[in-house]
Amino acid sequence: MVRDPHRRPVSFGALHVLRGVDLVAHAGTVTVILGPSGSGKSTLLRSINHLEKVDRGLIRVGGELIGYRQSGNRLHELSERQILKQRAGIGFVFQNFNLFPHLTALENVAEAPVSALRRPKAQVYERARELLARVDLADKADAYPRQLSGGQQQRVAIARALALEPQLILFDEPTSALDPELVGEVLDVLRDLAATGTTMIVVTHEIGFAREAADNVIFMDEGQIVEQGPPAQVLDNPRHDRTRTFLSKVLI
Repeated sequence: MVRDPHRRPVSFGALHVLRGVDLVAHAGTVTVILGPSGSGKSTLLRSINHLEKVDRGLIRVGGELIGYRQSGNRLHELSERQILKQRAGIGFVFQNFNLFPHLTALENVAEAPVSALRRPKAQVYERARELLARVDLADKADAYPRQLSGGQQQRVAIARALALEPQLILFDEPTSALDPELVGEVLDVLRDLAATGTTMIVVTHEIGFAREAADNVIFMDEGQIVEQGPPAQVLDNPRHDRTRTFLSKVLI
């Protein structure tokens, strides 16, 4: 379970990016977050794995408090080493791939399990090849990022996130940097992950994917969750005027 807690603002100076966000994502489910630019979607994701610090409230993944330890009513921030260990259990796929350009696809997937988790290299590389095959890139193991299309690079990034066997994977607009003809190949991988019970929180504007794969759809605006529920409710029968206005502009 991920709980992005009750009454939880995140602020930069005088700007409150998130206000009063309360979210539960159950294991094995797909949560899709929709909303206009600047609504706080990416900040919410970055808060879940402590890339952004919260001003108030708590975040838990699998029952574990993220970024802090609690002593009575006081919170104490964990060390960077402890936070990095927690992040290993929370995969993050960015919109711009963030692959290491000097490493092959196989090396990109294997890097974190070998360097961060100290797992046996032979075992990690075998698993990395399996993951590249899972995202239909078995033949690109020795290719460098510059030799791959955007869609292929994003699929390597997904395999890299899976290599750490995370409890949860966060996707921050994973198709927004892709040419339109490449979007489908990445969404196919996300659909496969959803079908196999991978716990995911996905920020996206791909309404078709939300309708098909999501268990819960959230619409955010001005740092708040305006409404949430099953896709049929939020996408086909939204209760809030702001949601209806947004969907009227993005639905075809």
